[in-house]
Amino acid sequence: MFRDADVPPLQTLWPRDRPAAAPGEGEVQLWLADLDRPPVPLEVLGESLDAEERKRAARFRFEAHRRRFIAGRGLLRRLLGRLSGTAPEALVFRYGAKGKPHLVVPRVDLRFNLSHSANGALFAVARGRELGVDVEALRPMGDAEALVERFFHPAERRTFAALAPESRVTAFFSGWTRKEAYLKARGDGLSLPTTEFEVALTTGGPLGLIGFDREPTEVGRWSFEAFEPAREFLGAVAVEGPPPELRQTFWSSD
Repeated sequence: MFRDADVPPLQTLWPRDRPAAAPGEGEVQLWLADLDRPPVPLEVLGESLDAEERKRAARFRFEAHRRRFIAGRGLLRRLLGRLSGTAPEALVFRYGAKGKPHLVVPRVDLRFNLSHSANGALFAVARGRELGVDVEALRPMGDAEALVERFFHPAERRTFAALAPESRVTAFFSGWTRKEAYLKARGDGLSLPTTEFEVALTTGGPLGLIGFDREPTEVGRWSFEAFEPAREFLGAVAVEGPPPELRQTFWSSD
């Protein structure tokens, strides 16, 4: 495990710095950024935050976490500003009952989501389709079995128990990123128990939602993509409707 000061730069095979244009029909844009080495100076990003975001940043106990929050929120504002033709500081967000943000200024139909883990941040943007994204840094999980027992669907627990020990960390994070992406796409947060629905834990077969007894129509409502955005990171996106065309970019300069 790395201390915050020792986290290495993200190592990704995604293309770098493709021009930003609003997502096309059926397209989902995925933008990956290194929060410890943001493509825009942190001072510039901080200037675009609103009063509430600045208050949230000030509550962080550790400087590294405060800087990552500022970088993540500032980059989200910069990205949505570029895609909508609006100054980042002029964007106005409103939040749903469970905390999912949406744009009210400007009034454009851009749906978006942000996830971060360690120094990696993943932004997802689409037009007219709800979506959720999650990214996780792979790391040793001594309590993986206990977490699976507590938070995973019974069928997922059986799948996990049948895996070779060396495969379980990847399976855990594969399942967790898909669960998180789905919850964020729905806007439920953790108010929907993660034990109630089943997702795939491996790359073989379906990538996303396999079963949901209480809401069976959900299985056909969402499409999933799973990917490795950087070395030692796993990611997943859940998108309303048919499988999207993914446009993946590593945001290393502006």
